[in-house]
Amino acid sequence: MSRERPRTGTDRVRRLLKRSRPRFWLYLAGPVLVGVAFGAGSVSELLSPTSAGLFLYFLLPANLFLYGINDVFDADVDEENPKKDDKEVRYTGDGLEAGLAIGGAIAGLWLAALLPAAALWIVGFLLLGTAYSAPPLRLKTTPPLDSVSNGLYVLPGVAAYAALAGTNPPWSAVAGGWLWTMAMHTFSAIPDIEPDRGAGIRTLATVLGRRATLAYCGAVWVLAAVVFALLDPLAGLLLLLYPALVVAWEVGGIAIDRAYWYYPAINTLVGMVLTLAGLWRLVPPDQLPVVALGAIAGPWGAIHG
Repeated sequence: MSRERPRTGTDRVRRLLKRSRPRFWLYLAGPVLVGVAFGAGSVSELLSPTSAGLFLYFLLPANLFLYGINDVFDADVDEENPKKDDKEVRYTGDGLEAGLAIGGAIAGLWLAALLPAAALWIVGFLLLGTAYSAPPLRLKTTPPLDSVSNGLYVLPGVAAYAALAGTNPPWSAVAGGWLWTMAMHTFSAIPDIEPDRGAGIRTLATVLGRRATLAYCGAVWVLAAVVFALLDPLAGLLLLLYPALVVAWEVGGIAIDRAYWYYPAINTLVGMVLTLAGLWRLVPPDQLPVVALGAIAGPWGAIHG
């Protein structure tokens, strides 16, 4: 773990940001926006300190926690992972990097204490995030629990809804989102099949192999769409995009390790559609662009203010 040690303060900051996976920040913060859009009872709640605090926490501290703890316990495995050569970074034993992961967990516990209606979901996120990567459970090496446990990505949205509405969201929204994240996680494991097999790591993808894993992802995404359709047929129809893409990658001969990097943009667009659908309940259509920009600018202004 001696290579890639940061040599300057700027290099250290760059590595810390890269460790938090900026490309995937909205995988946690995006569900918060959806949860806020459907959980808020008024326009003022959309831009409330609660909404902003949840968004900011799941934008950066939660990502530093989730990916930081993952990288600490994957340090040996990542020596042979080609993704760490350019798009990500390897853990080099830097105490600050490990400390920020712990700090992200502490910040989450503090947020849970402030928001009792959302506490169960925030704590659940922290427990699953830890159990996924850290011994003794290390769920990421125990298929199919590696896939099932990644429902943790929907929990920020559930927490946001609960914090604003004072009650939990419909079960079909939670179950549909959980299934969606299961498939998304397993799809993302396909590019790692060979490095994981070489390191002796068992995942659902290494057990099933590439083609069977794609079939699994497509089937679970179809199930997610069906469950969402019980809540809203249009939402179910929107989610059918994902199994359709699985077919498109195969028919088009597009490598999964290439297609994988399209998903941050795809997921952002789908999340935007869901968020706008939630905002429509509270805001006249002609005012949606203004409120949507305000919902983004509020938390973003807090970052740079």
